[in-house]
Amino acid sequence: MEHGNGGFSASGLRRLREVLTRHVESGKIPGLVALVSRGGQTHVEAIGTMRHDGGAPMSRDTIFRMASTSKPLSIAAALVLLDECRLRLDDVVDPWLPELADRKVLTRPDGPLDETVPARRPITVRDVLTSTFGLGMDMMSLGTPILNAVFEKGLTPNLPVEVPEPDEWMRRLGELPLQYQPGERWQYQISSDLVGVLVSRVTGRPFEDVLRERIFEPLGMKDTAFHVPETKIDRLPPLYAPDPQSGEFLVWDEAKDGRWSRPPAFPGGGGGLVSTADDYHAYFRMLLNGGVHNGRQILSRPAVELMTTNRLTPEQNAARTKMATDGVHISFGQGQQGGWGMGMAVRTYRGDYAPIGQFGWDGGSGTSSYADPQNGLTGILLCQLAYTVPSPAHLMSDFWTTLYQAID
Repeated sequence: MEHGNGGFSASGLRRLREVLTRHVESGKIPGLVALVSRGGQTHVEAIGTMRHDGGAPMSRDTIFRMASTSKPLSIAAALVLLDECRLRLDDVVDPWLPELADRKVLTRPDGPLDETVPARRPITVRDVLTSTFGLGMDMMSLGTPILNAVFEKGLTPNLPVEVPEPDEWMRRLGELPLQYQPGERWQYQISSDLVGVLVSRVTGRPFEDVLRERIFEPLGMKDTAFHVPETKIDRLPPLYAPDPQSGEFLVWDEAKDGRWSRPPAFPGGGGGLVSTADDYHAYFRMLLNGGVHNGRQILSRPAVELMTTNRLTPEQNAARTKMATDGVHISFGQGQQGGWGMGMAVRTYRGDYAPIGQFGWDGGSGTSSYADPQNGLTGILLCQLAYTVPSPAHLMSDFWTTLYQAID
């Protein structure tokens, strides 16, 4: 643990540790790593163990499955291409993603897949980067024909259906109609995976290679990837998905021979990355610094501002608000920030302790990463507990509530 002041009160940091420790000692959170920074100070807490029944302690370099917290990072590869004029926001995606040309759109969002009308216009890069291209994992549409087809085709991380390699994934995606007209409505997840395919086809290179060369290596993110090599596998804890009735710790993914122990068929920008607290800290501090890291420009300042400010109209955002508020029993209160930039949420109103302008996102495996330009603050909270129970959401809420009180 690092000591010092420079932006946090000593009493506030002590209380932060006490609150985090209380969650671990409750027996509901096996262990966690938290990193907070402001100004020149970085403070890290590693509490508990990697397994719920004991074993190796959590440490600062523990590797975590980032789940949907992958989204704010993976989008950066597309912004590199915007900076280089290899993509333009209002380019039609058909030259790179011909599977999405000549789209059909459902006449009703919950209707049969064969009742469609032609799309009013083609899908653009802007639609993909803002999650408004017309199809997504809409938690408010579960059980509809279109969502059933999305899951059956393996278009989202959905065991036991494996996600296929990118070209086959695109072929399957191209077989489905859109649920909404391009640009009409924000929808979750599929756009974030589609970004990776778009980047790969524009560059002619694997998505992970582009991320590594343009983002990971310049930022010194040595532990961020789409899988964990054998030499590091002992730093990856199991991922638990507790039984929602009994609370029993069920292992969803083991480290050795698990899903992240080998390169995936599909490198999913929507939820496939593994990383550490320090790696994510480097990325979010770069965003706070206008795209600069150690004097090197990783992204242009306008690109960062594009990513980290709201990109949605009230009409596009209405669906996101509905998902966050009407689905509060599913999300345990997460997702109510108000706006969405590119790959991440953006606070557009003050609904809790965080101010307007805070940006970042949470992951269903118990991960949370945000930066706050108003206070120059970054917070990273990582555990490995799925949202089958409210424990990770309660941990996150208490972390942010306590962190904002620690600002000096």
